Amino acid sequence: MAGSALRGFFSLLRRVRHPRPIHSRGLVLTGQATPIREAGPSGISWIDDLRGRPLEVTARLSRGVGLPDELPDVLGLALRFHADDGRHADVLLASTGTGFPFRFVLVPRRSATGTTFGSLLPYRSPRGPVLICARSVPSRVLPAELGALRRSLEEQPWRVRLYHAAPTRVWRPFAQVLLRPAAEVDSAELRFDPVGHPLPGSTTYPWVRRVREPSYRAAQRVISE
Repeated sequence: MAGSALRGFFSLLRRVRHPRPIHSRGLVLTGQATPIREAGPSGISWIDDLRGRPLEVTARLSRGVGLPDELPDVLGLALRFHADDGRHADVLLASTGTGFPFRFVLVPRRSATGTTFGSLLPYRSPRGPVLICARSVPSRVLPAELGALRRSLEEQPWRVRLYHAAPTRVWRPFAQVLLRPAAEVDSAELRFDPVGHPLPGSTTYPWVRRVREPSYRAAQRVISE
């Protein structure tokens, strides 16, 4: 029921805000993810096997509803990890709370300053459900306006730390990501697909797939004129 309701909402919203109903404004970033060798096991092989292998990353920081920069909005951080064999894995994160149960709650923020970006819905692993989040390290004041943010990150790259956790457990760091603004990339055309390009070694709970996939496909589908 939730999946069908979200699909209908995004289908309607897409007709009003074509071609991208949410996260219509964003900044494309590029960089590298470096694993933390002391990271504890997550149960997802992609995370646990990351040690010692830096990966190229493409990212997009965006405002969910597209409200004016002066107002809080649900912020999104999409991450694409590129493998040596040409394949990639996509992770979608949004501004959430940190502790339980607030890590399952969307939190509007004006900028990425002090923001926790969480996966909201869990990945399935042999060890049980796994959540992922990202935070700035160290804490840094970042502009809300995209032009000012680009200039700030051109002067000093954005350092982000990635964490994993069981739904009610503490966050455990597993990688550092250094991000800079990408050159000559159309933010509106860049699409991330966590359904089609999941993290290797993880699967999706059937209930998560039923909630997420219909709305995601509706948001991604091109509407004919």
